[in-house]
Amino acid sequence: MKTLKQQIDALAAGQTTSVALVTECLAQIAAHNGELNALVTVDADKALAAAAAADAARAAGDTRPMLGVPLIHKDIFCHEGWKTSCGSKMLDNFIAPYSSQVAENCDAAGFVVLGRANMDEFAMGSANENSYYGAVKNPWDTKAVPGGSSGGSAAAVAAGFAAVATGTDTGGSIRQPAAFCGITGIKPTYGIVSRFGMVAFASSLDQGGPMAKTAEDCALMLNVMAGFDERDSTSLERAKEDYTRDLAAPLAGLKIGLPREYFAEGLDAEVAAAITAAVEQYKLLGATIVDISLPNTKLAIPSYYVIAPAEASSNLSRFDGVRYGHRTAKTGSLDDMYEQTRAEGFGAEVKRRIMTGAYVLSHGYYDAYYIKAQKIRRLIANDFQAAFAQCDVIMGPVTPTTAWNIGEKNADPIAVYLEDIYTLGVNLAGLPGMSVPVGFASNGHPIGLQIIGNYFSEAKMLGVAHQYQQVTDWHCKSPAL
Repeated sequence: MKTLKQQIDALAAGQTTSVALVTECLAQIAAHNGELNALVTVDADKALAAAAAADAARAAGDTRPMLGVPLIHKDIFCHEGWKTSCGSKMLDNFIAPYSSQVAENCDAAGFVVLGRANMDEFAMGSANENSYYGAVKNPWDTKAVPGGSSGGSAAAVAAGFAAVATGTDTGGSIRQPAAFCGITGIKPTYGIVSRFGMVAFASSLDQGGPMAKTAEDCALMLNVMAGFDERDSTSLERAKEDYTRDLAAPLAGLKIGLPREYFAEGLDAEVAAAITAAVEQYKLLGATIVDISLPNTKLAIPSYYVIAPAEASSNLSRFDGVRYGHRTAKTGSLDDMYEQTRAEGFGAEVKRRIMTGAYVLSHGYYDAYYIKAQKIRRLIANDFQAAFAQCDVIMGPVTPTTAWNIGEKNADPIAVYLEDIYTLGVNLAGLPGMSVPVGFASNGHPIGLQIIGNYFSEAKMLGVAHQYQQVTDWHCKSPAL
């Protein structure tokens, strides 16, 4: 599978066609999606027709760089005419009547959509085991989880279904599956990618971003996805940026902060060794290391699992069988209909978070839990700003362990929540973060390095990742399917 950059160059040079690229992707999907369950919708006829139209447009002089390049959308972005299930029975019958800003941007750039990626229901999960359509399997080890909630997107890119896919990250859902599947993914600064048309989980935390094999591809894709959108009240009104501008920037003098809390008890020894080796490589490239502290790291999990469920309980109240989604076939009173609809439509993890959210927002507990969690959120953001006074970027592991086996942690949701310890703080602070492949554990599972930047430093972060990928080949590895 060519990278996104290689596909762009090959199309521009006339060395391939969109129909050829799409046909190659569809063949790979046909051969392996049955085993991986990475995609929940594939429309080969629509994709091939769009590819033929792209080839005709290019022959007529259309020079859009993404024209005819295959793409997969996470099944959370509304796209007119496409089923948008968000991994839930609740939206199993929902055909989007309009497009999200991300889908509009991708259409305008000329991408050809192959299908929709499986995901944890309403983006709630760290393993992609919570989908109405069944668990996604990790292409490196089909007994293992791919990570969540963008596990379908990550597995699809790793398996060569497409060079690039869209994802979303509420508590690590781009970075963690990218790490588990050995690809590159970036969660941008909150507000630079529009949430319009993206099914909401936790509105103050959700953020869309690209997932691909390389940092260069992520930069190219972020150029398409990002931009102000007046339809999203949280969209930041900023000048359009070129996120590829720092890819060639040398790393001499770069100050890398290593938070001691990210290398403490609980970190797997093989993950720690791979991260340390990557940092040593950065030293060879001219970077210097700074010892830093993020003292409130341990509070990220409890504060996140108050704030995110609170927002989820509010956002998901609209799915009641009247305004949106599934409606029960059983008869009874109006209250019975609401209760039965939601009982049938939501899975166990979504119900757990709705109940948690309703509890922490209830009278008598709002101040004790929700307000206190918001105060902790400010402390966590302050920790990062104090760290960035000493360094240019922060590095550490994405997750304490590599991918675990499917079903291994189903009986203990808290154990799964603890896997988010290194990613949640970035979302609470609204910062950008990314995952870069840096090695494999002895069981063959990929390991990801997390790079965290200050607000709006995506171009710098992508350059830091790209320079590493110029002297290593972890990102070039592909699973044997």
